[in-house]
Amino acid sequence: MSKVISGISVSLDGFVTGPNVTREQQLGDGGQVLHQWLHEPDPRDTEVLAGMREVVGSILMGRLSYDLAEGDGGWGDGGPAGPAPCFVLTHNPPAPETIRAPSVFTFVTDGIHSAVEQAKAAAGDKVVGVHGASAAQQCLAAGLLDEIQVHLAPVLLGSGTRLFEHLSGQCQLERTKVVDTPNATHLRFRVIR
Repeated sequence: MSKVISGISVSLDGFVTGPNVTREQQLGDGGQVLHQWLHEPDPRDTEVLAGMREVVGSILMGRLSYDLAEGDGGWGDGGPAGPAPCFVLTHNPPAPETIRAPSVFTFVTDGIHSAVEQAKAAAGDKVVGVHGASAAQQCLAAGLLDEIQVHLAPVLLGSGTRLFEHLSGQCQLERTKVVDTPNATHLRFRVIR
């Protein structure tokens, strides 16, 4: 059975975006620095990214992440992982005729458990990659998240979207891997249940 893994870039003070997120500025004011490891990679950054890409079988994301990138055609005719199926958590799916890649995006309106179940079925024996802070928080709260990968950027943003804003209690983690580069410290944790 596939694992559910959240992988996200974050500032030292816990933000995955800067303030003032818009379609034009999807990482908010100053948030582009969070992805420096993707745009000016060290060979170790490249290896981390390649390792993540090769295991992803499907993506689980929130509606805001979809709307921000889809509004400007940000993914073309695919999703954040190319042609891998994407399951979007939402209360209000868009009109079918407005979906740019209907063969890629499925809108799930009946909750996190259903979304994860569908994403796992689509992933087969590969990983369900969780995209965005809200989706990661929902998976963690529901006991559905197996691992957390954090790409810790050497910056303090001061405000923006927090990765773990709405936790209902303590969550124990086991650190399983650390890769340190000039652009980021890549941390991998197993969620202990």
